[in-house]
Order: sequence, then C-alpha cells, then structure tokens
Amino acid sequence: MKWIPLAMAFATSTSLSADTLSDQALSELSSEFVLSFDSPETEPQWKAVNDGVMGGLSQGVGKMEDGALVFEGALSLENNGGFSSLRTVTEANQYNFVEADGIALRVKGDGRTYQLRLATDARHRGSLISYQGKFETEAGEWSEVRVPFDEMKPGWRGRMLNGHVLDTSKVSQLGIFIGDKKEGPFRLEVDWLKTYRSEFS
Repeated sequence: MKWIPLAMAFATSTSLSADTLSDQALSELSSEFVLSFDSPETEPQWKAVNDGVMGGLSQGVGKMEDGALVFEGALSLENNGGFSSLRTVTEANQYNFVEADGIALRVKGDGRTYQLRLATDARHRGSLISYQGKFETEAGEWSEVRVPFDEMKPGWRGRMLNGHVLDTSKVSQLGIFIGDKKEGPFRLEVDWLKTYRSEFS
C-alpha cells in the first residue's frame, strides 16, 4: 500500500447553511480545520484499502495531481467485492471537531456517489467503527458539498450498527469511500476538506 503525504492548514471566516455551496460561498464558510493538497508538508498520509482484503478484485489508488487529491480506479463486483477507499494514517485522537457541525469538501467527480468516512477509538468486536456520510458528485464539474456529523451513520465491515454515537472530539482517521454497487471506472478529485459551523448552531 502506498502512503501519500498531504498538507494541513487552518482558517476562519463567517458561515453559510447549505448542502451544496457555490464558489461565492467558499469565502463565507466558517472553518477551523482545513486539509488541502498543495503543500510539500508530510502530514497526514493516506493509504488505499480495496476489497482485495476480502478477496475482491476492485482497484483504487490515490495520487497528487495539480494541487488536488485524486482517487481513481475501477470497481468490480466479482468475488463479493465492490469497494475502494483512501484513509489517513494518523495517531489516535488527533482531530477534535467538537466545535463543528460537519465537514465540507470541494470535489470534482464523475456523477457517482461517494462517502466521507471518519473513525474514532470506537470499536465493534475489536475493530474500528466507520462513521459514514454520503455525498453526490457532478460529472466533470467542481462543487462544494457538506456532510453533517449528525447524519453520519456507524458501520462495521459492511454492516450498519445501532448506537455508537460519533464522538467528534476523538476523530482519529479521515477517509473517502466508494461502494455504490456499480462496476466500472471511477475518479474523484478533492481540492480541500474543512470543518464548518451552521449559522443556526
């Protein structure tokens, strides 16, 4: 598995409330944590995890391209497979998002549905729980989308769980996931990720 070094920064501005944000809204978005991909800094690092860990044949990789994180590959449904992901490699409890309402992303996709995934120290049967929030993409177009923390659902090895409320003060891992049960190539570009606060908070 190849690790990809990326960069982290911080910024603050005013706030907006919308599921999909315009370019004008970018400057109005309230943000404390910002993760961008245009710096030589070495943290955090990312690794690809595909369904080959369960015998599947899907392929996915991450790479840096023109100041963006590019996640691309092809899904296969053979051998009960059908997912690909990128995950940060971080120390436990590195991120405290307790003051935020969710994470916004600026992405250019292919019209497919992706997921933002978070992990904390919460476990089920000894393995990390993944908190999942879907976002849609527009083929060939940049858009800004929001994933609210209160809409992220806990899952474990493809199964959804009850309980296990997301503790945003103990986020240890960020991830991008595709598993929309559609075979074929995929490509997602991510310009940045950042936390936001709703104007109604």
